Amino acid sequence: MAVYTRINGIDLRQIEKSFKIGKIVTFSGIKKGIENTNYLLKTDKKKIILTIFEKRVQKKDLPFFMKLMYGLSRQKIKCPEPIKNNKGEYLFKIKNKTACLVSFLEGNDKIQLTNKDCFDVGKNAGKLHLAAKNLKLYRKNSLSLKSWGPLLYKIDKKINKLSKNLINTMRNDLLDIKKKWPTNMPKGIIHSDLFIDNIFFYKNKYYGFIDFYFSANDFLAYELATCVNALCFKKINKVFILDRNKSSQLLRGYQSVRKLNSKEKNNFNTLCRGSALRYLLTRSYDYLNTPKKALIKIKDPKEYLDKLNFHRKLNSFKDYCK
Repeated sequence: MAVYTRINGIDLRQIEKSFKIGKIVTFSGIKKGIENTNYLLKTDKKKIILTIFEKRVQKKDLPFFMKLMYGLSRQKIKCPEPIKNNKGEYLFKIKNKTACLVSFLEGNDKIQLTNKDCFDVGKNAGKLHLAAKNLKLYRKNSLSLKSWGPLLYKIDKKINKLSKNLINTMRNDLLDIKKKWPTNMPKGIIHSDLFIDNIFFYKNKYYGFIDFYFSANDFLAYELATCVNALCFKKINKVFILDRNKSSQLLRGYQSVRKLNSKEKNNFNTLCRGSALRYLLTRSYDYLNTPKKALIKIKDPKEYLDKLNFHRKLNSFKDYCK
């Protein structure tokens, strides 16, 4: 989440006319994240999230995201539910951009997860995957392996100021990961961005997932690889290293709902390396290209260089378990 597009009272009045949500009393921009513009709207009836879709989200993908969140909500997966306007539509225009309103999810993200939290996140990621199987929806992952080469090509060599020969490091890892990337593994709809700020807790217990705008069809185990990278590392002496207690609990939680097969386990290290490289690439690109006027915190690419370097030292699925 972030704030790129500014709105005003005229925009709010138009929203009030188009939706049966009551009178908007206050609104505030949400700074976390990097993709879309988000506002918290407080009406005289309830709280609502306004999302304005920005650069990376393609218009053709928006119906998929709306149907996914609606479908998951119907199956008791805690997530934001899109709200229809007076015409029965989820999507509308604001500042010449496409936008939507979704329900407000109670709770907050945590600064740091406990081992038990990691188990619960894994368990609920498994539940999400099983629930999504019942939805006849498909979206190609726009940030899958095939996109990483073209993205690397767009990253200026200025990024080398963060780490010597970073461009070459990313190129060499990409070549090796491509050679080892698996095929014919269990696929389905994944959230694809289960970072700590997209996981909500209420009264200190897991409550739900938010921000489904990277969701797509891909390897189910790739979701877990992203979760390991996002949630299961700790910083020691300024370097990120794996917390095996957390990764063990995350994987146990997931497998309490859906067992990983041998092929998923055998390829898990490659998936973790791939996920780390994907975020190193996107963070490097954003580091060099995010507009200065955007109300946003730029995320450090070096974090994912540490994680990529760490995975390179590992081999088997057991390396992630305790």
